[in-house]
Amino acid sequence: MHVLILGGTTEARRLAELLAADPSPGLRVTTSLAGRVAAPRLPPGEVRVGGFGGAEGLAGWLREHEVDALIDATHPFAGTISFHAARAATAVHVPLLALRRLGWVPAKGDDWHEADSLEQAAALLPALGRRVFLTTGRMGLAAFANLTDLWFLVRSVDAPEPPTPPRMKVLLDRGPFTLDGERELLRAHRIDVVVTKDSGGAATAPKLTAAREAGLPVVVVRRPQAPEGVQAVQDAEQALRWVRRGCDLRAFPDAD
Repeated sequence: MHVLILGGTTEARRLAELLAADPSPGLRVTTSLAGRVAAPRLPPGEVRVGGFGGAEGLAGWLREHEVDALIDATHPFAGTISFHAARAATAVHVPLLALRRLGWVPAKGDDWHEADSLEQAAALLPALGRRVFLTTGRMGLAAFANLTDLWFLVRSVDAPEPPTPPRMKVLLDRGPFTLDGERELLRAHRIDVVVTKDSGGAATAPKLTAAREAGLPVVVVRRPQAPEGVQAVQDAEQALRWVRRGCDLRAFPDAD
């Protein structure tokens, strides 16, 4: 049985680790990474890097490499690949599972301001603060480039490319982050507003607690729409059980 994981997340790497340790005979696992991070943390098993060329290209790859099950464990904001995965899986009759971590929910004391896009988030900022902790990654900084009166601390794994805000400091770092570290970061840089995507998970959640403690507003970009009708689980252990059931293809009645 050949399982293709569309990865790049903590959950995808965890699932690859669980499958690598699984005793099921004849189980082959390939993880696909988009290649947007210069030095990704590689999971065990086979790894491919780069795009597929849309839904048609992914469908062709599934056929060529005789994939029996597809798991979409991409980032919640990598929306395009999720729709491509749904189309490709339907085209070649391969079972598809979405591995999606739960989104964050506000707690008592949070001052959240929700936005549907980075552009909407940028439009909210002038009324909320002057020193911004921007944790949306290195992609999409053009949405904030016209905010010349604000100062930004931008945290990302790799260095961002222009266009970027003119008043900006870049902090290259990779989670998980600690609550003490986030508290000190907000204090040291005199941050008065935080911007984040609703990525969910525990690795980057401490910034939300630190912001709540400091009484800071947080602009939260909502997740994009995901394909409908796709079976979904919330953690790698649940995905592992799905794969184990699939080792007997009777669990996949729609498979060829």
